[in-house]
Amino acid sequence: LDADNYETDPCLKEIRRAENYSWMDIVTIHKDKLPNYEEKIKTFYEEHLHLDDEIRYILDGSGYFDVRDKDDKWIRISMEKGDMITLPAGIYHRFTLDENNYVKAMRLFVGEPVWTAYNRPADDFPARKQYVKFLDEQA
Repeated sequence: LDADNYETDPCLKEIRRAENYSWMDIVTIHKDKLPNYEEKIKTFYEEHLHLDDEIRYILDGSGYFDVRDKDDKWIRISMEKGDMITLPAGIYHRFTLDENNYVKAMRLFVGEPVWTAYNRPADDFPARKQYVKFLDEQA
C-alpha cells in the first residue's frame, strides 16, 4: 500500500470497500504524541484479545505484533510503513515498538470502534472459542 498517499490510495479504498471498514482513525505512538505514553505502551504489550478483528495499517515508523500460534508459542511479526495486518477476533496478541520508539498507524473497524481488550486468560468468550475451533479445523 502507498502509505505516503493513504488519503487517495485506490488500493486502500478498495480494501475498505471490500471489507466494509467504515470507520478509521490515526494514532501516533511516540512519547511526545500519545497522552499517557508509558501506561499505553504497557497496556499494548499485555497479552490480550478482542471480540472484533483488529486491523492496523502502518503509515510511518515500525513495530511488532506478537501473536500466539496453535501450539501457544509466540510468533513475532515485524510491521513497517506500508504494511497492513488483520488480527482475527479471539487471537491472543500484543504490540510493541522497535528501537525507533515510533509508529503512526491507521486503525480500521467494521462499524463503530470497540476498544475493549481482554487480558489473558479470556478463553470463555465466544470469539476465542470460534478462533480456537478455526485453528483445530486447519490442523
